[in-house]
Amino acid sequence: MSRIDAYLASLSARLTQIPAAGVAAVEAAVWDAYQRDAMIFTCGNGGSAASATHLACDLQKWTIAPGRRRMRAMSLGDNPALLSAWGNDAAYADVFVEPLQNLFRPGDLVLAISGSGNSPNVLRAIAWANDHGGTTVGLSGFDGGALARLAQVALVVPSAFMPEVEDLHLALCHGLAVTLAERIRASAA
Repeated sequence: MSRIDAYLASLSARLTQIPAAGVAAVEAAVWDAYQRDAMIFTCGNGGSAASATHLACDLQKWTIAPGRRRMRAMSLGDNPALLSAWGNDAAYADVFVEPLQNLFRPGDLVLAISGSGNSPNVLRAIAWANDHGGTTVGLSGFDGGALARLAQVALVVPSAFMPEVEDLHLALCHGLAVTLAERIRASAA
């Protein structure tokens, strides 16, 4: 077995260990936000930033159904000028919470992705949303970190190896977008 085969076998085994109740809770939170026409904000760092951007893209585009209201979503890391301005002029820990203060409305949802669950900028965004009438969802790995305790809905994937954690998160994000698209289309009938 090659090293890639071994990695894929491990990843496949981890996929089957993701807690179904956690997946259902994440789906329910995002579906509820859609039904209320709430904005869905995503955020993360590094590979998790890429997953957060990818999820926001899929929620905006993949879920479109003829004759149905579109899902409103955006990634807080997608404006590099604003991100670097807050990182330089305030602190990197504030790069997500500051734009939230401009854009967030009570009832909106913040979905944070953090492999370790301990990224200060992600935790600040979640704490702020909790304090301002938002719904918060956290995806993490390892032991869940502080994010698993702070987010209202937390899903900790069963891995302590960052590449697996990031792959599991992306698979969950794709599964979420596909499922929500199906639900939106079914509700149009």
